[in-house]
Amino acid sequence: MGIAHAQEYPSKPVRLIIGFPPGGSNDIVARILAPKLGELLGTQVVVENRPGANATIGTEYVARAAPDGYTLTLASVSPLVISPFTYSKLPYDTVRDFAAITTVAMTPEAVAVHPALPVKSLKELIALARSKPGKIDFASSGNGGLPHLTIELFKTIAKIDVLHVPYKGAGPALTDVLGGHVPGFIIDFPVVYPHLKGGRLRGLVVTSESRHPLLPDLPTSAEQGLPKLLSVNWFGVMAPAKTPRPIVDKLHAALVKGATSPDVKERFTAVGVEAMTIKSPDAFAGFLKEELVRWGKLAKESGARAD
Repeated sequence: MGIAHAQEYPSKPVRLIIGFPPGGSNDIVARILAPKLGELLGTQVVVENRPGANATIGTEYVARAAPDGYTLTLASVSPLVISPFTYSKLPYDTVRDFAAITTVAMTPEAVAVHPALPVKSLKELIALARSKPGKIDFASSGNGGLPHLTIELFKTIAKIDVLHVPYKGAGPALTDVLGGHVPGFIIDFPVVYPHLKGGRLRGLVVTSESRHPLLPDLPTSAEQGLPKLLSVNWFGVMAPAKTPRPIVDKLHAALVKGATSPDVKERFTAVGVEAMTIKSPDAFAGFLKEELVRWGKLAKESGARAD
């Protein structure tokens, strides 16, 4: 039966559900990858945004969908391995309710501020925050997500008190920081990169071990004295649990080929994303379990809550 499924699959368009609004990095990665995936599968791949509750609404929608390979999610660290520890009750289980297929890309977080804030380095931001405890607002894409946890990590390591302001996605957070309504934020690099390059926002650090090739003058958090402020987001494609293994394998092969194809890699690089694939669905399932342990520890230590 499984082999027959794989031979017939796909016979209609595939929906790729994004749990965040347009403008965030999940959406950016999905819209770059979807046409190539459709080309390799021989069908249309339609990107559909179902935002809300830090992507848990869209993620649950896929968990409850028919396990036939026609409803997938391109999800990330926040809904898959952080939300299980920041929500008191989550309507899905990352391990039980999904068939892991593969990661497709990764990107670091960036710390950025509006030019009106009188700081030009992370050290200056820390000094200002210490002089005004609880008075500086810092935005994120939502309660209990990766940027929120990175803010909490920053507060703990730097021994500062900034006020976390959660938004319903990276796009709305970006709009308010650009407008000067909130002085700064921590967000996925692709969201903020065009505005750092254009000078509309000021980048302070990138939270990866090495500098980002698109902005080589932007220092790492380690170079600014905070080597433990490390935060990298990855994006993975998941299907509902019980999706036939031949379909999962077919999707894995197409996603790996698509994410690592020269044209997609070039487009990823242009927005600040790097292709990242995993050799098999089983290897991705193992990686997810390791990430649940790692981020679970960080979430508990930070005390960050989504509800």
